[in-house]
Amino acid sequence: MRLILSLGALSLALAGCVAPVSTTAPTAPVVNPPPPAAAQPPSNTLDSSTRSVAREVVNREMAKRLPGRNVGPYTDCVMTNASMAELSDIAQRGVNDSSAAASSVAVVVQRPAATQCIAKVAATA
Repeated sequence: MRLILSLGALSLALAGCVAPVSTTAPTAPVVNPPPPAAAQPPSNTLDSSTRSVAREVVNREMAKRLPGRNVGPYTDCVMTNASMAELSDIAQRGVNDSSAAASSVAVVVQRPAATQCIAKVAATA
């Protein structure tokens, strides 16, 4: 009888250590998702190597059309009036396809602001 009482007391003591069993479906623990990574804001500047390559391509194209002249000021007009996307395109095309680069430069040169800038440079030269 002592053995039965001892086993009963022992089982009651151990029953307090076990988590109660639920008859409902267990719920998954709530896990907060990580915060979204901060998106990089679009860059407003070209890296210096792309800008440098674009300048070389524009210089080369301007020198073809204005042989013997200092084309630096003319190139400045084109660089100022081209968008970042256009300068990137000019740099890429200048490396891969010079005829495509020439047409890209021509698009910028035909803009009224670029034409006015080039006319001012030509008047002072």
